[in-house]
Amino acid sequence: MSDLEPLLTLQEHDLALDRLRHRLATLAERELVETGEERAKVLRGTVAEVRDTRDEAAGEEARFDGEARALGEQAASVEQRLYSGEVSSPRELQAMQADVEQLKRHQRSVEDKQLATMERREPLDEQVAALESELASCDTELEQARQVLAASEAEIDAEITTEAAARAGIAANIDPGLVAIYERCREKANGVGAARLVGTTCQACHLSIPAAEVDRIRKASPATIEHCDNCGAILIP
Repeated sequence: MSDLEPLLTLQEHDLALDRLRHRLATLAERELVETGEERAKVLRGTVAEVRDTRDEAAGEEARFDGEARALGEQAASVEQRLYSGEVSSPRELQAMQADVEQLKRHQRSVEDKQLATMERREPLDEQVAALESELASCDTELEQARQVLAASEAEIDAEITTEAAARAGIAANIDPGLVAIYERCREKANGVGAARLVGTTCQACHLSIPAAEVDRIRKASPATIEHCDNCGAILIP
């Protein structure tokens, strides 16, 4: 067996780790969570916007209500004095009657504005309630998606831990200098640091190597490090 043979086992573990990390990074559950978070964010913004509009209308409605009540109280006060008998002057009585009519007209005008504002506010109440219900459902679905994602991540993390421990056990029995060379090759060769030479084909890049070069590699000592001229991976005959 070649002195470099353990590198192939190390490579298998590294490829397994690469696959697991890719799975972890591309979990469909994560996309569901991200979509849910974006939807919830948009809904919260919409709820806040509609609620502000509703609250503004409610405040305006309350202001009109207070103004109408005050006008009603003023009209009632003048009317009470009008019929109390305290005033006997016809001209003053006529002026007071005019004041009562003016106050009541103003009150009706304000009440009309209050009614219009209430009619504008009520559908906003319904819209806020509907949006809040939709947001609550979205938050529930989002929490469920997060739980599913967490479970999937935990499962893959456990596999990564197991695979990494196995990889560490193999690497511990290989010369550190050789492992360092292998790691540099992995960086340059898209994650493949060592590959079997099958016939004249490098199993890392699947490209052919000249027959004379293959013959030279096969005749070299088991500890000789040879690289694929195409991808740079360590070749193991």
